[in-house]
Amino acid sequence: MKKRTVQTSDAPQAIGPYSQAILVSGGSTVYLSGQIGLDPVSMEMVTGIDEQIHRVFQNLAAVAKASGGNLSDIVKLNVYLTDLGNFQKVNEIMASYFTTPYPARAAIGVAALPRGALVEMDAVLVLAD
Repeated sequence: MKKRTVQTSDAPQAIGPYSQAILVSGGSTVYLSGQIGLDPVSMEMVTGIDEQIHRVFQNLAAVAKASGGNLSDIVKLNVYLTDLGNFQKVNEIMASYFTTPYPARAAIGVAALPRGALVEMDAVLVLAD
């Protein structure tokens, strides 16, 4: 197995010992680390659930682009919410970033997220051959 680190300044820098993404298997599969609503310039959390959801998708898009792909290449998306009452907001905002066929997805309620985030998402991309 070959693997390569994907790194971009257009998404928040890792806040721990992990990579923004790892490209594997000859360059076709990319595993994106979880993104929270951090502004990549200030490294400060944006405020409010709507803003955090948008920022998370923007951060994922930046890492996807750095890997040679885009959000439409996502085949699996995991969503972590500190309040499952925000599930519908995720659906509404997600619809503005994706078209059919939508990625497979899981939404999971969690007690807390890093930096007091309200939402975190990670993803798996498959790049076109």
